[in-house]
Amino acid sequence: WKCLSSKVGVGVLTEGWNLAEADPDADEARSFAVDVAFDSPFLSVPVVQLGLSGFDLDQRDSARITLKAENITESGFQAVVSTWAATRVFSIEFNWLAIGA
Repeated sequence: WKCLSSKVGVGVLTEGWNLAEADPDADEARSFAVDVAFDSPFLSVPVVQLGLSGFDLDQRDSARITLKAENITESGFQAVVSTWAATRVFSIEFNWLAIGA
């Protein structure tokens, strides 16, 4: 078995970050994808676990945030951060763990 892990931080200083501006009248979620590459590829698609370890949200509205691993391959995955309504997300930090062969 092979295990890889690391910590990632993204936010308003990250190119393309779109979660700090809110539209309280919009019903659609806003998402930002982070590409994560493994230091060395797995032989098959691993299981990826994410853990939110920190965030900076505007205090004026409810804290709404999701974090999901998508498009998992032998060489990496995308971590997708989402929010909706009036929530403004300035930054997040998360840890990831990939386990496979």
